[in-house]
Order: sequence, then structure tokens, then C-alpha cells
Amino acid sequence: MAITAQFKAITPSFTDLLRRTDISFAIGVLIIMIVLLMPMPRPLMDFALALSITFSVMILMTSLFIMKPNEFSAFPTVLLVATMIRLSLNVASTRLILSHGHEGTSAAGKVIEAFGDFVVGGNFVIGIVVFIILIIVNFVVITKGSGRIAEVAARFSLDGMPGKQMAIDADLAAGMIDESEARRRRKEIESESNFYGAMDGAAKFVRGDAIAGLLITFINVIGGVIIGVAQNNMSFGDAFHTYTLLTIGDGLVTQIPALIVSMASGLLVSKAGIEGATEKALYSQLSAYPAALGMASFVMAAMGLLPGIPIMPFVILASLAGYASWNSYQEQLKVENQKNLDQHEKDTTEKTKVIQQPITPQEITIPLDMIRLELGYGLLGLLNGEKNKQLGEQIKNLRGQMQQEMGIYLPQVRIQDNMQLSSNEYLIRIKELDAGKGYVKPGELMIMDPRAEPINLRGEHTREPSFGLPAMWIAENLRADAENRGYTIVDPSVVLTTHLTEVIKDNIGELVTFADVQKLLDNMNETYKKLLNDIVPGQITVGGIQRILQYLVGERVSIRDLPTILEGIAEACNFSRNMMTITEHVRLRLSRQITFSNADHAGVLNIITLSPQWEQIISDSVVGEGENRQLALPPSQMQEFIFRFNDTYDRLANMGEMPILVTTSYIRSFVRSIIERVRPSIVIMSQNEVHPKVKIRSLGQLE
Repeated sequence: MAITAQFKAITPSFTDLLRRTDISFAIGVLIIMIVLLMPMPRPLMDFALALSITFSVMILMTSLFIMKPNEFSAFPTVLLVATMIRLSLNVASTRLILSHGHEGTSAAGKVIEAFGDFVVGGNFVIGIVVFIILIIVNFVVITKGSGRIAEVAARFSLDGMPGKQMAIDADLAAGMIDESEARRRRKEIESESNFYGAMDGAAKFVRGDAIAGLLITFINVIGGVIIGVAQNNMSFGDAFHTYTLLTIGDGLVTQIPALIVSMASGLLVSKAGIEGATEKALYSQLSAYPAALGMASFVMAAMGLLPGIPIMPFVILASLAGYASWNSYQEQLKVENQKNLDQHEKDTTEKTKVIQQPITPQEITIPLDMIRLELGYGLLGLLNGEKNKQLGEQIKNLRGQMQQEMGIYLPQVRIQDNMQLSSNEYLIRIKELDAGKGYVKPGELMIMDPRAEPINLRGEHTREPSFGLPAMWIAENLRADAENRGYTIVDPSVVLTTHLTEVIKDNIGELVTFADVQKLLDNMNETYKKLLNDIVPGQITVGGIQRILQYLVGERVSIRDLPTILEGIAEACNFSRNMMTITEHVRLRLSRQITFSNADHAGVLNIITLSPQWEQIISDSVVGEGENRQLALPPSQMQEFIFRFNDTYDRLANMGEMPILVTTSYIRSFVRSIIERVRPSIVIMSQNEVHPKVKIRSLGQLE
């Protein structure tokens, strides 16, 4: 007894085995293989055929009610299992028909006999024709069509993967989605591609099943007649009657589930562009246009009046279509009225809240808008222009461009109207402080002369807001004339976006937040995580790295090469803790990037240098030692330096040149501190930062 109890303890019960879905599935596949090899009793055959039909209907209903095709990603496997079940039952029924057909029409079970009697109905020709038509419908129409759809969907899904991946990367770079959402979308694209690829192959199962059903039917009839006449001494007429009825019944009881599964396959692959359950999508789309239903009602009523046409069916259908059209129109009208009512209530509620609701402590701590663009009411139309001219779309592209160029995550730009501005004015705010202002004229064009000559066209003289260049607003119909004269033509939205870009670049250091830096460090390659762990927090904090990155982007140096920046920080921390000193050392490590990013299209670096006199004056004005150095230039000399600088660059700008100012590394940061007050876009480089492989073109000295 003890041994028996111990054996029961270590042996799983039959119920436990059934709870293991993997074992249950494996047992089911083994049963299918056994049915292919061993005879099946008639009652069990009836049960198995009923199970096959039920399984097929369940597949069809699932295909109808799913929301998206790849929700039924197991369909190719289910299709294979369903096909193997039908083929195994075909083999088992063939064995029963050929072995016991001489015993009567119930030789293969009651289900096959009932299907044969119902369809044949005493006329073999009708039965054979109906059976052949079912095979043609399944094989030629449904199976072939669904297979073609699956093939094309698989090809298009595979071809579209790179574009979809790029769209996800662009949304992620623009900050519209987070990393988890990007992973989910990539997984969905991969699943969709795999699903349609598998469906392309699975469609061949259904096609092969239809061919096999036709061959099995032909073999059953010929083989049954031969066995009945030659071995069982039946007359040819009795043998043909019995075996034909059994064969047609067998063919129908297996072809009907095949037809149902084929329909499910067609519904699944043709659902690619439909959102939601099939019946809801069809009803909503067919009823979305009451005029179409009304026209269908009119056509059916007109057809019912044709001579010789029975009027009653067409009148009934015309009435139903007319009622559906009227009902659909009423529903749409009700939805539109409800939408207007809800919007009115929402507007009223919001106004009431603004007037009545007191300010709570939580509302006092509302976060700042990092970047905000306020528009006069006349500029709101820029948000709804053509796709490539929409202000919102251009700002979205700007965020992606800034990440590509500078390597930082640019905050979202909040756009709102400001009734205090004049109609065509706009205001740019950084951290809700005024940073730029201008005006544009929608419906007109801004033109500039690249030769810096007076513009001879009818229009309003103005200044380009980004760089202060002379410009003019002209009417749209003068575009061709401006193009013929070689003027630069800019759309209003581009003028505004360019100004926004320059304001952001001038203040970009303030937009590099602690959270952004932490995100950049977290996303680094694992190879550099060890270096990061070595210096943070032992030698420098994340806040210190943030300050260095702010210094770099403040001078429009890209921080995309973050590994090199960290290497430079690690080296500089060995001899200094001063952030400016560390930044200057990092700039030396980035000398190749800084040099060639400021070279022209021919790879030439255009420069001017400080005269020896100014080098000496600024160098002598540096007071303090080591990391406590400061610039103490007298105000009069500073004003003279700024005047000479502006005069020199204005002269070079009129010649179409905007060179780099090169000075010694000892005073570079101090010269930059003076220049950024008047022209922050001018690049200041030290002599050590000029890469030895670049070609240099000197445009003179700052005297």
C-alpha cells in the first residue's frame, strides 16, 4: 500500500495532464497521426466530423470579431491543424467507405449518410454538380483570392518596414513618444510582417486541401464501385448508388469546414485596412454616406418598374435601403448636434472655472514652458496651411534637425495665440521670458538681395528678423519677377521658423536640463558606462557634466560625440576642477569636429585673427592665477574692441563672408565672453583647436 501511495504521489493524474496545455496539444497532434493509420469506429467518426465542423465555425467567428489581423497571429498554425484534422478524417472515412460500403449508406457513420441524402436527394447528377461547385468556389475564388492578398500584404509589409522604422525613430527623436512606446511599435511592425509572411505560406495548406478533397472523392467513387462489384458481388447500379452517396457525403462533410476556414482566412487577410470588429467597420462605413444608400434605393425602385420584372422584391429592397438612408442621416444629424452641444457646455464650463475657481497651491507650481511661440490672431492661419508649409510641421522638423546637429533633446515648442499682440506679430519666449519678436505677413513673400543691393520692386521695406538683413514684403503675384532678378524668396512660415531656430541656438545652453543629460548618459553604449562610472561621482557630478555640455552647445558645438567629451572630461579632471578649464580641454579633444563643421563646402576654414596689439591688451587684462583668472578690461577699451569688431564683420558681411575669429587659447574664453554680448553666432576658436589637416584662408586681422 505504501508503494502504491508513493507511485500515485509521483505520477500526475489525467486531470493534471489535461491542465498542461502543451501536453494536451501534443496528445491532440498524436491522435491526428493515429487516425491516419488506424481504423475508426462509426460513432467516433460521427463525433470527429462534428468536432471538425465546430472547430471551423469557431475559427470563422474569431476572424470576424478580432480588432486587427495580427491579434490572431496563431492563425497559420491553426490553419495547419485544421487541415490535418480534415485530411486525417478523409483517410479514416475512405477506409470505412471502401471496407464497409457494401453494407449500406450508413457504412461511414450517420453524419456522412445524412449529408449525402440531403444533397443528393435522389439525383446523383445534382449531388455531383453541387459538390464540384463547392470545390470550385473554395479553390478558385476564396482560396486563390485570399492567397493573393496574403502574398501582396506580405510583400508590402516587408517593403514598408524601413519606412515605418524611420517614422518611429523620428517620433522618438522629436519627443512625441517614449522608448517603451517605440519598442511596442517596433514589435507590432515585426509581428505584422511575420504574420503576413506566415499567412502567405499557410494559404497553400487550404489550396492543397481542396485538391486533395477532389482526388479523394474521385478515388472513393472509382475504388468503391470496383470493390463493390468485384469483391462484394454488388450490381453496378447498387454499387454506384451506394458509393456515390457515401463519397459525396464524405466530400461535403469535409469540404464545408474547408470552405468555412477558407472564408475565415480571406476575412483575416482582407481586414488589413479595417479598424475594429468587421461588422462594426462595415456598418459604420456603409452607413457613413446616406446619399449613397438613397441612390441605391432609387435605382432599385426604378428597376422594379421595368417591364417583366417582378416588382415586389425590388419595392421591398428599395424601401429598406431608403429607410436605412433616412435613419443614417438622422443619426449623423444627432451626433453633430450632440457634438456642438458638448462643445458649448465645455466652453461654458471652462469660462466658469476661469472666473470662479480659486487658485490652489498646486496651481502655483505649474512648470515653465521651456520654449513658447505666441502668435497674433492674423498668424493662426499658418498652422493650417499646406502640409509642407504648416508651421507646426516645420517646428517638428526643427526639433529633429537640432537633435541631429547638436545632439540634444529639444523641448516641445508650445504654440498659443496672444490677443495682446498685433495681428501679424509673434513673440518667442524661452522659459517664459521674452527672447525674440517680429512680424510676418501671411499671403505675401519676403525677398532679400544676396548682393546687398537695394530691392527694386513694389512692396514694404523691412528687416529680416533673424539676422537683421534688409528685406521687403511683396505680393505673391510678384514671385516670378523676384525670381528673374535673382532675389532670395522666403515664405512667412519659413521666416518665423528661421527666427525661432536662431533664438533657440542663442539660448540653447539654458535648454540643456539635468534630466536631458541624465537621459543622454543612460542611453550611452555599454562600452563607455565603465568610464562614466569611473568619473561620476568621484571626479565630477552629473550637474558638472551638464554645465560643460551647456558651455559647449552655448557656442554651437555639437555634443553628439559624447564618448569623446567624457574622455576629455576624465583627462581634465586629473589636473583641474574648474568647469571652464575642463571645457577648454574638451574643445581640444573635439578640434577636428569643431574645425570641419565650420569649414565651407570646399573644406576651407575662413578666418580672421586678432592683431598682436589686441592680443596683448586682452592678455594683460587677465587678472588672478590658475583657476581664479578673470578679465578686467577697462570699459573704454572694451567699447573700442566691440566697435572694431562690429566694423570688421559688417565689412566682411557685405562681401558675403562670415569668418571664424581665431585667437590664442589663453584668452579664447575671455574674447568669447565679450563677443557673445553683441554677436553670439560668431565662432571663436583658439589656435590649438584648428585641425592641422584643414585648409586655411585668412581674411585679415581685427585691428
